[in-house]
Amino acid sequence: MDKRMTAADVVGQLRDGMTIGIGGWGPRRKPMALIREILRSELKDLTIVAYGGADVGMLCAAGKVRKLVFAFVSLDFIPLEPYFRKARQEAAIEVMEIDEGMLLLGLRAAAMRVPFIPTAVGLGTDVLRLNPELKLIASPYADGKDWLAMPALQLDAALVHVDRADARGVCQIEGPDHYMDDLFVRAAAQAYVSCDELVDSAWLHAHPEKARAVFWERNRTTGVVHLPGGAHPSSCAPLYGFDVGHFKAYNASASEPNGWQDYRQRFIDCTEEQYLERVGGLAAIRQLPLPVF
Repeated sequence: MDKRMTAADVVGQLRDGMTIGIGGWGPRRKPMALIREILRSELKDLTIVAYGGADVGMLCAAGKVRKLVFAFVSLDFIPLEPYFRKARQEAAIEVMEIDEGMLLLGLRAAAMRVPFIPTAVGLGTDVLRLNPELKLIASPYADGKDWLAMPALQLDAALVHVDRADARGVCQIEGPDHYMDDLFVRAAAQAYVSCDELVDSAWLHAHPEKARAVFWERNRTTGVVHLPGGAHPSSCAPLYGFDVGHFKAYNASASEPNGWQDYRQRFIDCTEEQYLERVGGLAAIRQLPLPVF
């Protein structure tokens, strides 16, 4: 069973109008090489579900996003992702802005194949006023309360980045937090994974202690793309941290007249090999310090 693909193969499986979930968290372990491949494509009219970072900002800047379902879009030390900010302020995208926990529950409901999960999260807040499609449901039990029914966030496809994978789709994440990547994968009809390291299945059998880094079954993985440094400029702990200098320059570009076009010309409209060269090479990426929590 060989699920190896190229980034172009993955994008070739996606279609206009799809709902795509993107794993990772802000500037952490985003499948940025796959995002760059989408940016090079003709894909459009996408609904994106994410704990967003530069992935969301770049897709907004390129006009790929019709609707965004999100809890935040941040670069961490830069609180608001700059191109997302522009798209939001210009009302260029539809949005469903919800609490972080609600997003988790929406993914979990989709992963469990149930239509919703009841929760107290969001009650008494403007989340309900700003998202009139959200419904309340009366408890069938003696508590007599109304609960918010967080609907399932069903995904056509999920894109995630992992530390290590084999050709069968066994994936390992060794960082301090796998975020919600397992839920994105389980909520999706198809799940495409980029990895920093592609190993032979025999290596996994020889290192059973690494099994604790596996968070979903290999049958949930549709395709595997070997892309060393593929999370850059976001981090992929413990291999490398996020690129502060790159993010600062990227953030500054949003204030320049031709900022996005200039950034795109240098870092998007090229091959992934050229991208790695232009950011200093894989060795330099592997030297980026890990963020301190």
